[in-house]
Amino acid sequence: MSKARPVKRESRSKAEQRAETLNQILDAAEALFSKHGLHGVTLRDVAQAVPVHTTLMHYYFKDKVSLFETVFARRASVTVQRRTDALNRYEAEAGGKPTVEGALRAFLDTDFDLYISGGEGWMNYAAFVAQVSNTPEIGAQLMDRHFDSVVLRLIEILDKALAPYSKEDIFWGYDFVTGALMHALARTGRIDKLSGGICKSEDFAAVKERLATFMAGGFMALRERKEKEPKTARRPKQPTTQRPKRSL
Repeated sequence: MSKARPVKRESRSKAEQRAETLNQILDAAEALFSKHGLHGVTLRDVAQAVPVHTTLMHYYFKDKVSLFETVFARRASVTVQRRTDALNRYEAEAGGKPTVEGALRAFLDTDFDLYISGGEGWMNYAAFVAQVSNTPEIGAQLMDRHFDSVVLRLIEILDKALAPYSKEDIFWGYDFVTGALMHALARTGRIDKLSGGICKSEDFAAVKERLATFMAGGFMALRERKEKEPKTARRPKQPTTQRPKRSL
């Protein structure tokens, strides 16, 4: 009886090699994009970093933008799912009485935990996300496509925690939160110099400990200020135009 040829084993091995090569390309691109952004990296740069031949880059990716988008999407699905799960758990545990800081901690701390425990790859991704947020021609599209669902879930819980807070202020508040988050992820080193080494921009544990509390204080301060404003000082509602009476 003749032995069967190990066709499946060879095919699986080739598939594994392709997957490994693709991951190496994505890891190298992620590291380069995190430092230099979309416009500071070429496909040749990535190929040399792996290293692979430049023609192989074109086999996997149509162009540099498609590589950029693939790198972003690879880890985005992980952080979105983790944060969505954390927000859902928090809302259930809050029993209908969520707090601003509780919601922000579910959203922010879960993300920082990935960067703190995920090794070099996740730290590179953190800086890469900060680069994406400052890439106008493509950054907003990627953020919208991948992160809107979890951001709107956070907004929904903040709306319950701050009722009857205005939606306008909640969205502005989130904009301030994400601005601070992107700055932290960028790890520019500026706080290291300003503080004389007391603070380190690489210290995500220190950021995690403080950011949600600090931002929650901002939300609450805005609400308290609005509550103290005299009604006449508040933004007037737009007048409604009355329909002319119809003649019989």
